[in-house]
Order: sequence, then C-alpha cells, then structure tokens
Amino acid sequence: MAPHLLLVLRILFFLTGVSDTQSVSTVSHVSVKQGGSITIPCLHNQSYRNHVKYWCRGYNWFGCSTVVRTDYPKTSGKTSISDDINQRVFTVTMTRLSPSDSDYYWCIVERKSKADDGVRLQISVTPGTPELYVDQQQMTGVVGGSVTVLCYYSSQGSTGGWCRMGGSRVAVGHSRVLDGTFVKLVQEESRTTNGYVLMVTMSGLMMENTGWYWCEKGDIQMPVHITVNQPTTTQSTTTISPSVTNRDNVVTNENTDEKHQSWLEFLFIPLSLLVVLIAVTLVTLKMLRKHKDKKAKDQPANTTVQSSDSEQNITYSTVSHTRGTAQQVKTSSF
Repeated sequence: MAPHLLLVLRILFFLTGVSDTQSVSTVSHVSVKQGGSITIPCLHNQSYRNHVKYWCRGYNWFGCSTVVRTDYPKTSGKTSISDDINQRVFTVTMTRLSPSDSDYYWCIVERKSKADDGVRLQISVTPGTPELYVDQQQMTGVVGGSVTVLCYYSSQGSTGGWCRMGGSRVAVGHSRVLDGTFVKLVQEESRTTNGYVLMVTMSGLMMENTGWYWCEKGDIQMPVHITVNQPTTTQSTTTISPSVTNRDNVVTNENTDEKHQSWLEFLFIPLSLLVVLIAVTLVTLKMLRKHKDKKAKDQPANTTVQSSDSEQNITYSTVSHTRGTAQQVKTSSF
C-alpha cells in the first residue's frame, strides 16, 4: 500500500472511528524497571490470523512510526515481534529498556482493503521500583496441578484483579471458577518489599488454560503467560494433588499395588520352602560324601596284597570216603 494512501486511510479512520476496535486488544498501561524487559501480547480475532501485524510507536495512529513487523523486519534494535496464529496472539518483546523508551505504542493488524485495525497502550520505564511487576512473565503448570503468580505493587489503595486476555476477571479477595479452573486471589503485605503482593492461585489446571493473563492494580496491568503441559510420571506423583477428575485413577493405582502385594505374599511361602529344601539336600549330600571319604581312609593299605599271597600258599588235598568198605569188612566177621 502506498505510504500517502496509507496515511490518508489512517487519518480517516482516526477521525471517523469506524473500525471494529474490539478486534484487537491488549493491556492499557505497563510499568517496567530501567534495564529490564517486557513482552506485550496483542490478541486479535480469527479473521486476522493470516494478516501482517506490526508494532508502531507514537501517541496518534496516523503519525506513529513502525518499529517491527511480522513480515519484515521482525527484529529491530531492542525490539522483536512474533506471531502465534493458533492462539491468535502476536507478541512484542522489548529488552534493555531505558526511560527514553517510555511512550505510547500500538498493536496493529494490516488490512489491504480498508484501514488497519489496532489498539494503543502506554509503557512507562522507571529507574526505581515499578508500580506493578512480577518475578517472571512465563509460568508453567501441569494438568490437574496448580500454579501461583505473585504480583507486587507499591500501594494498597486501588482495587486489583486477575484477568484472562479477552476473557473474564476475578477481583481481589474473591474466589471463582475462571474458564473451568478455580482461581483464588489473596492480598497481603510483602515480606521482601515495602509494598504489597497479590497472590493468584489457579488450581485444577486444564490444557485449555494455556494463554495470556494479566494482574492489574488500578489502571496498570502486567501480562503473564501460563503454559499447561501433560504431567510426566514423576510430576503426577510429586507435584500434582489429586483433583475431582483424577481421583478414580489414584484409587485404581492403589488397588493394583494391593494386588501385586497379595501375589508376592502368596508366592513367598512356597519359594521359602523350596529354598530350605534345597539347602537341606545340599548339606546332606555333603555329609554323606565326608562319611564315605573317611571310611575309605580307615581301611589298611595292603589288604589286596595279602589276599594275593594267601592264594599262592594254598595246598590242595584229595579226600576219599571209605564208608562203603568198612561196611563190607564188618559183614564178613560173622
């Protein structure tokens, strides 16, 4: 699109306000510490998933200066842009921020047939403690588990809350179900800072809870991305408390363990008897061998020789019976 024509369309859009401004949404104001970084998510509707998106700096749309684009350039100096068409979110990351980066910026979707669509936000860079900040913008949880986000702020006066980008909101001091997940917000004094902390706990996580959220205090927000993964074996036994949806699985695992234990007890007795029988047999065989060896050792060594000599000295004699002759002599005497 020609630069002059694009400028005219931007001016006409700004004056008439005919664009569907709800098609693109983001935070309205973030506070960042000098030297730090910030990632800004820009949510858009499904019809924009294949459009070019860009990040523009300046208070007015028709006069803003393009910094990065999803086609080119994707990176410029300290700023980069990426597009997740499946989640319908493009994100802009700014690093090594300085007070000179404090300004108004725009999340914009380029449209060829009519004026571009976008939304404006403000970034404030401070050398001191930001008005609202988190330890990290990326958090990870597992299905059925929980995740806790700590949002730090300096004053207690204004109301706070937790929002899903493009979704519902939970206020401080309340608990409710947000997109199928139980959310609880607790506000208390911070032990590490001079301000306060908003503790956001999401429990019973589901895969559908993956996405961008933000904690807010007054007119300032801080984006936080939560990624929900399937649990591994180690995670499911150490970090995830059984929820209503997976208690049946826990009971099933316990019953399986009991069955395995019963089988082991059933096999233990015959196996023990078999081991004892083998041991007794081996001992008996060993004792018999010792007894046989001892008996053979006690016999005379020359027994066989003597038998041979005796056979050589034997004298054989012929014995004749004369019983019949004696009878004849006796008869003749009468």
